[in-house]
Amino acid sequence: MQSPVLRGYRSDVGAESKKPTGIVRGEDGMPRCWWGDSPPEYRAYHDREWGFPVADDVRLFEKLSLEGFQSGLSWLTILRKRDAFRRAFAGFDFSAIARFDQRDVSRLLADASIVRHRGKIEAVINNARHAVELVEAEGSLAAFMWRFEPAPRAAAIDRGAVLAQTDESRALARELKRRGWRFVGPTTVYAFMQAMGLVNDHMEGCVAWAEVEQARAGFTRP
Repeated sequence: MQSPVLRGYRSDVGAESKKPTGIVRGEDGMPRCWWGDSPPEYRAYHDREWGFPVADDVRLFEKLSLEGFQSGLSWLTILRKRDAFRRAFAGFDFSAIARFDQRDVSRLLADASIVRHRGKIEAVINNARHAVELVEAEGSLAAFMWRFEPAPRAAAIDRGAVLAQTDESRALARELKRRGWRFVGPTTVYAFMQAMGLVNDHMEGCVAWAEVEQARAGFTRP
């Protein structure tokens, strides 16, 4: 995801400061991106998941679906409900979700453990059906998504250089929409790209930056 607290973040925030870094040190003394130290759910997500490259189709579909649910909410809300979402949506197996019908929509709208938003629920089911089509056409979601990986940066960024969307996220969003997907705007898609390791947006000085770089260097693109 775009850093979880970053929806709507302006890249000129911190411009008045000569050396914006966006790094905080937690109780364990480790330097992290400013959003990644507290609460503890963020710390675990920041250290173990965010930015590490992913080629698993189910995980990719899950993340893009959850980014759609995040719209208008905090990522912490979604993160705390993630297990409930997984139970409700068949582990985000899009082949199974593609078979959901109106009874499933009613079931999901009655499930207080998830976000009960009809449009977002129906979008996940719609997108699952198009994900099946995309796999048939392209081989895998991963093979398709990773075509939009940006060129690697020469160095880590600081908080003043964070973007909400990029040319690549706009291109991917356009292509997904052309194929019938919903709730996949360029900001949502860039958050997905950050989280799934298509780009390393950990801050300069963050303990996870080098680990993500190493993971990306050893990652076999699908």
